[in-house]
Amino acid sequence: MNTPSDLAGRYAVAVDDRNSAALASLFTADAEFVQPPAVTRGTENVITVGAEAIVAVVLGGTAHLHSTHHAVHQQVLDVDGDNAAGWVYCLAHHLYRGRDGMRDNAIAIRYRDDYRRVDGVWKISRRELVVDYIEDHAVTVPGL
Repeated sequence: MNTPSDLAGRYAVAVDDRNSAALASLFTADAEFVQPPAVTRGTENVITVGAEAIVAVVLGGTAHLHSTHHAVHQQVLDVDGDNAAGWVYCLAHHLYRGRDGMRDNAIAIRYRDDYRRVDGVWKISRRELVVDYIEDHAVTVPGL
């Protein structure tokens, strides 16, 4: 049995494993994914609608990276019947090869989520990313 609180960890694993089927299964068919200008390098929020489109945006946006590591922290969730809403804190690490070796573009994110139970299964119906800060620094990746 899943709960709304399971979804944050499952999202992190699906993105880090680049598992499109697992990622798609976490969203409702009509889900919205809202990215702020800090992530899209634009001037306005970018909204993607639909589970498959969200998968394409998330995995397409990380395809150029060596790897990602999403560390999920505290969650505050309010459940009301078949709907829920909450905040999820995450430190999203994005490892890439820079001119001087491996680097980590780490983003402190808060996900503002809405959830809906569909046929007895909790799914994300809306996920809005809020960026608190970004840092970029050199890292050592064992084996590289």
